[in-house]
Amino acid sequence: MSGIIGRKIGMTRIIDENGKMIPLTLVQCQPNKIIQIKTVEKDGVNAIVLGHEPKKRPTKNSKYQNISQFTVDKVEDFTVDQEITTESLSEKTHIKVSATSKGKGFQGVIKRHNFSRGPETHGSRHHREPGSVGACAAPGRVLKGTKLPGQMGNVKVTRNSAELVYFDHSNHLVGIKGSVPGAKNNLVYIFA
Repeated sequence: MSGIIGRKIGMTRIIDENGKMIPLTLVQCQPNKIIQIKTVEKDGVNAIVLGHEPKKRPTKNSKYQNISQFTVDKVEDFTVDQEITTESLSEKTHIKVSATSKGKGFQGVIKRHNFSRGPETHGSRHHREPGSVGACAAPGRVLKGTKLPGQMGNVKVTRNSAELVYFDHSNHLVGIKGSVPGAKNNLVYIFA
């Protein structure tokens, strides 16, 4: 099993056998269907292409709302139209999770890069500015990679070695310890 696509439901908590609270993100993974199998000889990679959430009005070229490719070791283990469900994650304890983080819009350097504030009193006009960003005559420009204000969030974030602690196969739910990037109802890609 190489992966599955789901939607973030929200966060909750469970209590383990020692009475310890475990924060938990619930992801609903409706059965994904394999719509294509790629091989090294033909496509250059061993992979399966999964379709998630069938469209209400499918077209000839597109029958699913979300389509994603997952690399696999052996394509012989999979067939076209096979369903991938949460039960295929049952043996796994650690996974990799990718999702799009919440977009925060255009932000300044204090919020975006955790800069310190300037003095508030004694005639200072330097409160939330980034400070000096350029060099003198050489190189005479702002260097690439300088931390400046700009778009914050709305980027792909991957959490490696996330722990699976809860399963509800009848409702297609998996519980991931800790937080998962993004808002509720956000698409989540689980790599096992």
